Amino acid sequence: MRIANLFLFLTLTIFISACSVSPKIETLYEPIAKRGETKIKTVNKNAIVVAAVGDIMIGTDYPDKSLLPPDDGKSMFAEVKPILQAADLTIGNLEGAMIDGGETRKCRYSVSLRCFTFRMPMRYAALLKEAGFNAMNLANNHSYDFGEQGAASARRALDEQNISHTGEIGDIARLIINNFNVSIIGFAPNANLHSINDLNLTANLVSQEAKVADFVIVVFHGGAEGGDKIHTIRGHEFHWGEDRGDPIAFAHIAIDAGADLVVGHGPHVPRGMEIYKDRLIAYSLGNFATWEMMNLSGFRGLAPILEVTLASDGTFTRGKIHSAIQVKPGGPRIDPTNAAANLMRDLSIEDFGDSAPVFTNDDEILPIAPNTSAICN
Repeated sequence: MRIANLFLFLTLTIFISACSVSPKIETLYEPIAKRGETKIKTVNKNAIVVAAVGDIMIGTDYPDKSLLPPDDGKSMFAEVKPILQAADLTIGNLEGAMIDGGETRKCRYSVSLRCFTFRMPMRYAALLKEAGFNAMNLANNHSYDFGEQGAASARRALDEQNISHTGEIGDIARLIINNFNVSIIGFAPNANLHSINDLNLTANLVSQEAKVADFVIVVFHGGAEGGDKIHTIRGHEFHWGEDRGDPIAFAHIAIDAGADLVVGHGPHVPRGMEIYKDRLIAYSLGNFATWEMMNLSGFRGLAPILEVTLASDGTFTRGKIHSAIQVKPGGPRIDPTNAAANLMRDLSIEDFGDSAPVFTNDDEILPIAPNTSAICN
């Protein structure tokens, strides 16, 4: 099986990468443009280019500061920054609270057990801004690790960096990109957030935004977790008894209601993609920039950057998967083996068949085949 073989190859690649110096991004990619204060301009004013990534947790100072990056995160995005900055709109998922101090009720047992509770210093919002992010999803199972105080502090830290955010009930990111009005709505299966399990709410929120926005982008944190959860299944997915939603039904409802792009994360591994009503759905982008506390073995270490071009009518016209990888302790590095792109291509074909996008030999993604010789078999 191709995916099983890829897993064995990936495991060897991670081992080798851990003992070698990552290639510099400047030798592989050239930045399209430099970001201005709020946005950049692209050549095509009849479209927008979106870059999307998965989970971001730039270290945690809970239970102690030893879990923060040694350079305070300054080099976390160094290799991938030109790709992130080249898009008109760059979106990530902030996996955890962003607060200086505060208390958590999540871990009531010994801190030596290091339960999964994430607290990033507020100053780390500047790292996101400098890397190129101008929108962040806060709808996930770690947003309230430090209660409402931690969630409010995260929103405040992002506001101070002019980074839009979405996720909490009523919080919708609204931006102007290339003179287009863009709305971003975040969903998750957790309390206080737009619910991925309430499909009526999903349809109502999306349709409401579609009436006033040129583009509506839906991001969601859902699906079962684990290194073996690479396939997108029909029906609801569960993790430790929690209903993590029905990603396919949710994504289709969102597009039926007017969404132009749907991007998921949550399983901690990449998943396949689907074309539905001329719109692209990426069911999971996995981990992206997760320091120290995350399991990065196997497929969990893949960190794809999805680049998508949307025409002025919202239709998907083309895209690209930029393959990055994380090796313990973490942080995205360019992966010359293209493992993330290869995995997402195979999963798209296996899970969605004729509904999968077309993948060319240079990892571009197209809604239809330009010619048969360019398609990866």
